[in-house]
Formats: sequence, structure tokens, C-alpha cells
Amino acid sequence: MTTAVTGAAAAFLIAGVSSCAAGPDPRTAEPAIPRGTAHRTAASDPGPAHSPASGGAAERRGFTLVASGDVLPHSSVIRQAAADAQGDGYDFEPMLKGAQRVVSRADLAICHMETVYGAQGDYSGYPSFKSPPQIARGLKATGYDSCSTASNHSLDDGAAGVRRTLDALDKAGVKHAGTARSAAEDKKPAWLRAGGAKVAQLAYTYGTNGYPMPKGKPWSVDLIDRGKIVADARVARKAGADVVVVSLHWGTEWQTAPDGKQLRLGKQLTKSRTGGRPDIDLIIGTHAHVPQAYEKVNGTWIIYGMGDQIAGSMINHEGAHDPRGNQNSIGRFTFARPTEPGGRWKVRKAEFLPMWFDTAAGRVVDLNAALDRGADVRDVRDRIRRVVLSRGAGKDGLAMGE
Repeated sequence: MTTAVTGAAAAFLIAGVSSCAAGPDPRTAEPAIPRGTAHRTAASDPGPAHSPASGGAAERRGFTLVASGDVLPHSSVIRQAAADAQGDGYDFEPMLKGAQRVVSRADLAICHMETVYGAQGDYSGYPSFKSPPQIARGLKATGYDSCSTASNHSLDDGAAGVRRTLDALDKAGVKHAGTARSAAEDKKPAWLRAGGAKVAQLAYTYGTNGYPMPKGKPWSVDLIDRGKIVADARVARKAGADVVVVSLHWGTEWQTAPDGKQLRLGKQLTKSRTGGRPDIDLIIGTHAHVPQAYEKVNGTWIIYGMGDQIAGSMINHEGAHDPRGNQNSIGRFTFARPTEPGGRWKVRKAEFLPMWFDTAAGRVVDLNAALDRGADVRDVRDRIRRVVLSRGAGKDGLAMGE
């Protein structure tokens, strides 16, 4: 693809990971990550970002849910957060601010926290990620209610990394699904509420980069297994879930088309029903580093891959900088309450919003908003749109949101 852009957007085309690597070449050492002497800590739980509906118009109208792609803090991203904190630890809020307009206006917002958190300044990027825990507060400030945490990097720092990550998300008031600190926690989805609906989020990953489960803790990370996913969804439904959302870390890196495993599993999961009602109401995918298609399968929406919401300048499997690694989409789905008791909460409006992470500025960019401001990013925006619609989702009503 040839794209002409100006200003900050020009950096996008010259910036471009194999297995989550980021430029410069991962075989060469990056500058040290500043550790700082005074690290910020997340504030005590301020409560849910979006107030649960208690009746009236909110319950009648249903609710909107947004979902975004991988948060993957490479060393360059961590350095940017240190610079934004101006000597006081790490601040990810300015970096994420470009997504706030979309995220905070939704009734529910789900992100994907791909990495685990380090401690006491021991932070690192590729290949073994340990991110500053202050990122949890940045996600909360942006408007996120819950994050999937199951990924191929979930065990980069063993059970301790899982624990630190979930502790920090809890402290920030962000719910989570996909990793666990105990067997009891592993059995519970992330429970959310909006528009009168009780929503359960489940999350799974294809693997953990060869790291075995911590000794005696086989429940630390939920792995993709069709039978388990369906069983967990049915348990959540029996526990009162009106809507079941499944986050999947899957697919082939750098491939815009969903691979055979994604297509097969997507069909199997959306086909699963109990009493004529689908067991799963929405599937949201991560991992591939590039935007992938949306598709309605067996009456249920699947996002095969949203791309990376935050990542360093990306290097693909050929060792070349690949700007697609900083392109992504946010999915937005408006659910309508059922007309009869026990009926399905159906998606009455499906949208996507094209996004980009500007590695030069270290900022998330809403491409539609950038176009409104006169930025020359139309070709980038349109490329994401072509990919998202590449499996005919437009015929089923998917549209680009504002």
C-alpha cells in the first residue's frame, strides 16, 4: 500500500514484531528504561466507570459495548510513559487519551492487557514483558471497565507476574478475565452490568510461548479449548448472564485474513446453543498485531482481530518495519433488550472505529477525529476499513462509526 501523509502521520508510514517484537531490531540492545525514584501507585478503587442501570430509560434502551485491541508496552512505550510522568514514575493517561472519547461514552468498555506487570522498577519490553503497573490506572482513566488478560505473554514472569497484574487492575477498579490467582478465581468470569443486563466476560489464549503453567497452579491462564469455552459460557448463563462475551487471543501474526483455526473455532462457538439460545453473544479477538475482519457467523458477531491499540514501532516476520502493527480498530456494539423474558439480547447496531498508535508522538489517534482536524490520514483509515469489511460484514449491517 502506498500512502501519502503529512505531519505526525508521516511517522506512521516509516515506523513499523515478530512474536511481539518492536523496533529497533530486537537483536540489538535498546536504551535502558528509566526507572525513576518516585513511582506512582494506583488510587483506591473509585467504583465502576459506568454506573449500572437501575431502571427506566437506561434499561429500555439496552447498552453499548466497545472493545479494543492489544495493549503491548514495548520499551519505547514505557520510556514514553516515563517522560509523560515528568520524573514521577509512569503515566499512561496521555498516551491513551485519543481513545477516551469513544471508550468513555460506552456503557461498557473492554480492553486487552497483553503483558504482565513488573515491580520496583523492574520493567522490560520484548521478548519478556514486564510493564509498569501504573498502566492499570491509565486504562481506568480512559474509561475501561474490564480487560482480558489471557495471552501468549501471560506467564512471562510466572505466577508472580499474574498476581501483580491482577492486583494492580483490582486496585485501579478494572475487572479482568483470563488469568487467575486461585482456582476459585479461575471459575469466575468478569461480571459487568449495563442497561439492565448482566454481562459475563470470559477470556482464553492459544498458548503461553512455551512457558509451562506454574507448579501446582494449572488454573493460572485459561487456554483455548472449545469444550471448556462452551462449558464456561453455559455456567455463566446459568449464573444469570444476559450477555456472554468471549475474548480470544488467537490467529496468525501479521496475517490480515483470519486463519483456518479462527474460522473453524468461530463457527463452532457461535453454533453452540442451549434451549435454542446461543451460548455466546459476542467474540472479540486479539494477537495478530494487524487489523482483521469482522464477521457475523450463525447470527453472532466475531471480531477476528482488532490489532494493537498500543505498541512500539513494529517489526514483522521478515524483519521489516511494518506500519500495520500500529493500526487497529475499536468495535462498538449496541445491544437491545429482548422483547420477551428469557430472550436473547441482540446486537441492533454494529460499528467499528479505525484507530492508530502514533509511535513518534506516543499517542493513540482516533483516525476519524484526526481527519476532522485536517490530518492527511484518509488512506490509512480506508485501509483499515477495507480489512474490517473484507468478509462481507457490511451486508450484515456493520458500519464505520463516528
